[in-house]
Amino acid sequence: MLSSTSLKTKRIIFHLLPILRLFGSLFFDRRYLRGKYFDQDLSGWIWVLRGILWQRLLGFNRRVPWPVSPFVVISHPENVEFEVDDINNFQTYGTYFQGNGRIVIGKGSYIAPNVGLITSNHDSKDLDKQLAPQDIIIGHECWIGMNAVLLPGVTLGNHTIVGAGSIVTKSFPDGNVVIAGNPAKIIRKLGEVQVIAGSN
Repeated sequence: MLSSTSLKTKRIIFHLLPILRLFGSLFFDRRYLRGKYFDQDLSGWIWVLRGILWQRLLGFNRRVPWPVSPFVVISHPENVEFEVDDINNFQTYGTYFQGNGRIVIGKGSYIAPNVGLITSNHDSKDLDKQLAPQDIIIGHECWIGMNAVLLPGVTLGNHTIVGAGSIVTKSFPDGNVVIAGNPAKIIRKLGEVQVIAGSN
């Protein structure tokens, strides 16, 4: 049951949505100004206001077409794919999205602060050169723990949990696992996630 405060907040948001969307679309791509953080909550609009200051006025992540924390680095936003309901992954601290290759974040996945997603490395024979980028694919409902690093070419299957501080050097495409360590390895298998009738 919703409290009277949340009902009032939802009513206010509902009435202000057209104005908020119009205002927000002056600074960000309108496609990203929707979903649960914008339609049911004020969080998204707070991120928009912060983004206007940091991204548009001060120039941090200027090319990113959606609101981003000033403490997140996204090198090639055009190569980052995600569901709008997961825009919260760009509001933390210290996360680095090096998108020379594609970075695909599956629906319902969470990325903790200080995570590095690296799609290309330096050539060990000539550090002034970069190796060809390799995509990073994160499945649905994954959780990447704080200070973890995913290296080029890594694919994580659905329901993969990456322990804090792990260095993921290879793919775990089957999913339903907990991986941890340096290099990351499977430390536990998870049962197949089942949808219970009537649950959301």
